[in-house]
Amino acid sequence: MITQRRRLARRVPPISELLGRGSQSGSRIDGVRLWARKIKRDVVAVWIAARDNRVRWYVKALAASVAAYALSPIDLIPDFIPILGYLDDLVIVPLGILLVVRLIPAPLRDEFRAAAELRIQRPTSTFAAAVILSIWIAVAGGALWWLWPRLAAV
Repeated sequence: MITQRRRLARRVPPISELLGRGSQSGSRIDGVRLWARKIKRDVVAVWIAARDNRVRWYVKALAASVAAYALSPIDLIPDFIPILGYLDDLVIVPLGILLVVRLIPAPLRDEFRAAAELRIQRPTSTFAAAVILSIWIAVAGGALWWLWPRLAAV
């Protein structure tokens, strides 16, 4: 048990290193930017994992839902709510990504991250954003259509 913790401690850098504290070359802002780039890369890697046949079905389902939530313009808690609006983006998305990344085997994880790096360098697609938005609108419309008779009867 102790040796397993030591191995994990060697693989996971301390948060002070991620945020740039104690490093000679960068500031805290550079550390946060690096962390944000890694999260962005991992979101794309999780999306790639959700579509790969070598990943187990439950990891694919979790990966698809985390990636869809992270890439979706609609949040669980809207961003205009003062503190809670950004709290879901700062907590739910990174924890979901961390869980999915840990469930993916290491060789596949490295392959997906490399593919994600290549995809991030490409230009973004407004068509994909429109498709995601239309899916959310269709889901919301279907839920409203299903709930309307039940709510009107009350």
